[in-house]
Amino acid sequence: MQEISWQAVPLQKEHDRQAFRCGSPALDTYLHKQARQDSEKRVAAVFVLVQPPEPRILGYYTLSASTIPAHEVPPELARKLPRYPQLPVTLLGRLAVDQKHKGTGLGQFMLMDALHRSLRAAAGIAAMAVVVDAKDAEAAAFYQHFGFIPLNLTASRLFLPMATISKLLD
Repeated sequence: MQEISWQAVPLQKEHDRQAFRCGSPALDTYLHKQARQDSEKRVAAVFVLVQPPEPRILGYYTLSASTIPAHEVPPELARKLPRYPQLPVTLLGRLAVDQKHKGTGLGQFMLMDALHRSLRAAAGIAAMAVVVDAKDAEAAAFYQHFGFIPLNLTASRLFLPMATISKLLD
């Protein structure tokens, strides 16, 4: 039996963006029409999940530098942080799996890849956490399953401290 070898790689011209359908028009449209431009202009780093040598995209996620207001961090964590008005984070802006591959573990695979990349990047460019904006309750539950914590002002904005990511990936 042949082993499945997924790879998360930076989005390139040869990747088939148009065939991707995750069920969310906003996430589909982003990949079809905006992702390459965002990547080229360094607005977001876009990573696609492929099974080489096929160019078909099985899923994708985006990472970018961001900040969050310090007062949004829960008090028990905020006490351990410097008293800056804004805190540096890595934003996991989008994460989507093609409908044909839902339920196969690709979402978890991409999340772990994104967390690993974020942790490596934080060694050179400071970020105290990874932040996500969950699009609905199902997405929020997915992230919370991996330890993401809601920020103070909204239940849909969640974060995972880099210290937790480091332990998770050990």
